[in-house]
Amino acid sequence: MNSASDRNIQEAQREITKIFQGLSREIPIVLFSKPGLNDMFCEYAKQSIRFFRQTTDKIVLREFGLDHEKAKEHKVTQSPTILFDPDNYAIRWLGAPLGEEARLFLEAILLLGERKSGLSDDSKKILKRIDSPRHIKVFISSSCPYCPQQAMNALKAAIEKPKLISVELVDIQANPELAEKYAAQSVPQTYANEILIAKGAQPEELFMLSLEKMEQQTIFIPESDAKEVTTDLLIVGGGPAGLTAGIYAARSGLNTVVVERGVLGGQVATTPVVENYPGLKQVGGKTLVDIMVTHAMEYVQIFPGEEVLEISPGEPLIVKTNRRKFITRSLLLATGATHRKLGIRGEERLSGHGVSYCSTCDGPLFKDKKVILVGGGNSAVTEALHLHNIGVEVTLVHRSNEFRAQRVLIERLSEYGIPVRLNTEVKDIIGDHQVEEVVLYNNQTNETSAVPAEGVFIAIGYDPEVGLAGKAGLVLTPDGFIRNDNYRTNVPGIYVAGDVVGGFKQIVTAAGQGAGAAMVIFEDLMNPFWKQQKKE
Repeated sequence: MNSASDRNIQEAQREITKIFQGLSREIPIVLFSKPGLNDMFCEYAKQSIRFFRQTTDKIVLREFGLDHEKAKEHKVTQSPTILFDPDNYAIRWLGAPLGEEARLFLEAILLLGERKSGLSDDSKKILKRIDSPRHIKVFISSSCPYCPQQAMNALKAAIEKPKLISVELVDIQANPELAEKYAAQSVPQTYANEILIAKGAQPEELFMLSLEKMEQQTIFIPESDAKEVTTDLLIVGGGPAGLTAGIYAARSGLNTVVVERGVLGGQVATTPVVENYPGLKQVGGKTLVDIMVTHAMEYVQIFPGEEVLEISPGEPLIVKTNRRKFITRSLLLATGATHRKLGIRGEERLSGHGVSYCSTCDGPLFKDKKVILVGGGNSAVTEALHLHNIGVEVTLVHRSNEFRAQRVLIERLSEYGIPVRLNTEVKDIIGDHQVEEVVLYNNQTNETSAVPAEGVFIAIGYDPEVGLAGKAGLVLTPDGFIRNDNYRTNVPGIYVAGDVVGGFKQIVTAAGQGAGAAMVIFEDLMNPFWKQQKKE
């Protein structure tokens, strides 16, 4: 007992004893193992738990074999498996708390001893929105310094919402067959209900958001409880134009906020691949949006999920959303555009039942199925290529005799052997509860044919979002876009940028307009042109 190793163990136990002094509740721990099955990890598990038991009387350990009725009761099949307070929580550990995982075990005991998750208010708000069960699997390793963080996120979620959230921590060294089954060669990896929701460690709030959305999230925007916000510039729209305007305005010294009722990034967020954004040869649309949002958040406050209901022009302008009131010196409408519809029979009725306007969102549901994609521009061809690459049997239909898309995209259609039907229009979408057939009309031969299909993807352009323009008294062009002169509208203090003003519908041009609008707004707030006009 005089060896340096023994002294280190004793010192560690004394420190942990101090840490555990505040525990107010017992923590029942149940260890299941089977002789001859993973003996080394079973022994490690026993030694580790006994080590911690010597530091507090709050840990109550029970041990059973895999053939015991308790194993059947808890559906335990792996050796070793550790259950934590199984009467109150669904938390299990497949492995032994060694190396980096020992820290995780200690932190778990502290939380369970108080039966408090220790989550931030923002994380609790996110979890409150989850109303269906989540079974979380986190693949970890004793040599991974990042694993404890992700595992603790999962444990906190299970402690906060024990009736809906269960957790399984899987040590890949103790369970190589499970690691291979889930292709978890790198850790940490997190699954929820058998769906991969995260690779790598995440901040707490991002983990909870990924758990809610059931896919990996890369940006967390805190919610605000303020009922009234005063600012220099309010930007409506969180697409490339709005986000860029926010960056430029804030860097000019303007107090700036962004309001977005839908998905941040607008149409870019649902674009499969972007290949023409300067500096990024090829990037996923969602990835590009995340980069933009992360950058913008360094300068502006973003209010997601808020819809503008009223705009009252004046000095200042008063803008009311579904959550709060904004008092602002200027307003930029960067509301973008929405998917244009065909306006044919069956389209509305079967929307969401085979009719889709987003290949990124819905494409994976149609793997190995036949679909028709309608359109002839860059977006349509890009989406056809995307669907083909994920295993969808796609046919591209276009009403004209040639595409409007870039040549490089058109050439890829031939390279990939994607069927194309030019001079063809969709006249009807047929199906009782989901798409079954599509009626096609050849406007050259006047022939009509019914083609079997399980889906119809529509990519025929966008209509500008000008609903707020009417509420603000803005003048529109004959084409339905917001009329402007160097980003200024007919109402002093209100500006526009991006797809809502027409022109080239490109990410880079929208961003450029956002930057230009921000600079004009800054100049006008320093020297309001409308006041000068009144004097003259």
